[in-house]
Amino acid sequence: MMKQIRIVVPALLITVMGAAAAWGADGSTTVKGYVIDSSCTFTKDLKKPISSECALACAKAGSPLVIQTAGGTVYLPIDDTQPAKGQNDRLMPYAGQLVSVTGKVYQKGGARAIVIEKIEAASK
Repeated sequence: MMKQIRIVVPALLITVMGAAAAWGADGSTTVKGYVIDSSCTFTKDLKKPISSECALACAKAGSPLVIQTAGGTVYLPIDDTQPAKGQNDRLMPYAGQLVSVTGKVYQKGGARAIVIEKIEAASK
């Protein structure tokens, strides 16, 4: 029994430490993906934006911009204050571009959202 505990406890500690490192010490994480129109990513099954102009036109028309990773995970940028503000104005300079976003990630019912602390252009 003691031998099993000696094996399980270190394995559990390694798992917990790895998860903490991935999320960052302050609870934030970094996501790399394209700023893309939410409608196009779902209805056209796009892997990346058609163009910056296309994503920007949709955003100006009111469609929310999202961050879509290379693996297809979609993050909805949200505000953590109330009343909450839309994040399109903050994302429009990056519409159609690959970005690196750091912030606090929330998950609910299969959906993912991120409160953006930092956003910058990323290289492929």
